Amino acid sequence: MAIWLAQLAINRWRRLRRNAEDAPLREGEGEDAVPVALIRETAHGPRIDALNRAAIMAGVREDVMLADARAVCPSLVVHPADAAGDLAFLEKMAVWAQRWGPWSAMDMPDGLLVDVTGAAHLFGGEQRLLADAQAMLASRGLAARLAIAPTAGAAWALAHHGPACAILPPGEDIAERLSALPMAALRLDDDVLLVMRRLGLKRLGDLSGVGREALVRRFRNRRTPAANPLLRHDQLVGLVPEPLLPVIAVPPAMVQHRLMEPIRHLPLLEVVLRDLAAALVRELEGRGHGARRVDLACWRVDGEVTIRRLELAAATRDPAHLCRLFSEKLQGLEAGFGFEMVRLTASWAEPLTAAQVRLGEAENEQGTSLAACIDRLSTRLGPDAVRRAVPHASHLPERAQRWQPPLEPMPPAQEEMVFHHRPLKLLDRAEPVEVLYATPDGLPRRFRWRGALHEVLRAEGPERIAPEWWHERGTTRLRDYYRIEDGEGRRYWLYRAGLVGDGRGGLPQWFLHGLFA
Repeated sequence: MAIWLAQLAINRWRRLRRNAEDAPLREGEGEDAVPVALIRETAHGPRIDALNRAAIMAGVREDVMLADARAVCPSLVVHPADAAGDLAFLEKMAVWAQRWGPWSAMDMPDGLLVDVTGAAHLFGGEQRLLADAQAMLASRGLAARLAIAPTAGAAWALAHHGPACAILPPGEDIAERLSALPMAALRLDDDVLLVMRRLGLKRLGDLSGVGREALVRRFRNRRTPAANPLLRHDQLVGLVPEPLLPVIAVPPAMVQHRLMEPIRHLPLLEVVLRDLAAALVRELEGRGHGARRVDLACWRVDGEVTIRRLELAAATRDPAHLCRLFSEKLQGLEAGFGFEMVRLTASWAEPLTAAQVRLGEAENEQGTSLAACIDRLSTRLGPDAVRRAVPHASHLPERAQRWQPPLEPMPPAQEEMVFHHRPLKLLDRAEPVEVLYATPDGLPRRFRWRGALHEVLRAEGPERIAPEWWHERGTTRLRDYYRIEDGEGRRYWLYRAGLVGDGRGGLPQWFLHGLFA
């Protein structure tokens, strides 16, 4: 069995780091002229996760503390590492790499394993297969080291520590061929590599001079492969099988109709669309998913393909809702000599569990959900014309929400405490009011707003909100919010800006910020 391994650089700074030795830094080289690093958060502070060539030339090294890296290179520009994004990208790359073999597996954090057994002749041989892979990866901005070997361990060793595009034919002595490689080619933990260096074992060939029984006694308590050099060596030469977890591509839910006669009129196309929507919903229901993005493709007789895309605010399995939204997008569709095939694909789907509606309630009595309303408005007015309020991490009421397109994911929100009641209506700008109080820092007795005088019957508070010092000036005053009810039962949300003697201005000022129901 031939295994092809690609050591990929799955983000741009790792890609630049891999090429540091091959392409020296030149003045004015664009993005590489600025030292850039990716950092990850650890228990003892941020550490360097990846570097570009300029940072390496400046003396910064990987896995050091950010403070130490700043001492070496004060101009270092840092960005947070995205481990989840790298993992998602590597998984997509593993599926994409199956163009060279029947199955593939991920080798974390930046490698791929592809089984190319019986597939090399399709590319003209193993050397041309590697050349094709190198060119395809380079066209996507990825640097990679490739190797082909009979075992996954041998391919990993050659890709990381061997010559470029190395090929180890079957039948050769793997241990002898790889004897000059360093001990790190066995994929061992750092502490095990330190023990091996202390024992004087620096190359793979050094293991041949040590008795197998001695290695068994020395590492008899090491169970994991990365901590047992004898097990790793046996996997390298093929004496012990190495289990691999292949990445299996899940095709999107898709249904299509090949028509006996081409159709040219919109009512007939809508009939076909209803049938396809019902079939697609059954397919999604079997998977336990709901559609977030649906593509309608219509093949014309002359070979042209017309595609209409529909993106939804929430996952759905309602065929009537899909047909209603597509009816807006089918207006003005040019059929030519007619459509001979129609396909409906759920290119983006999310898990969706079955929901129980209230018993005895007809479908037309359930009303329209917020997601369905957003979908209709986005389809009719365009996705850029619809916005929705989402929570934002801020204690200040006017900054506690932001507007974003409905198709973007909801940001994580901090759960409000029970006593943090907010009014139903928040004014765009807090309006100044005149307040009569017994003491400057006491409860208001009456206030005048928009020319009307209101007697305070009940008051609750204060709820103190300090200014955001990282955004505001040093003279910004804190706020004390009160929930006020007047004699007519109307409830208001007032706040006092500042305290007497706080050194940030004169007497405190009062503002009305919201109205309760």
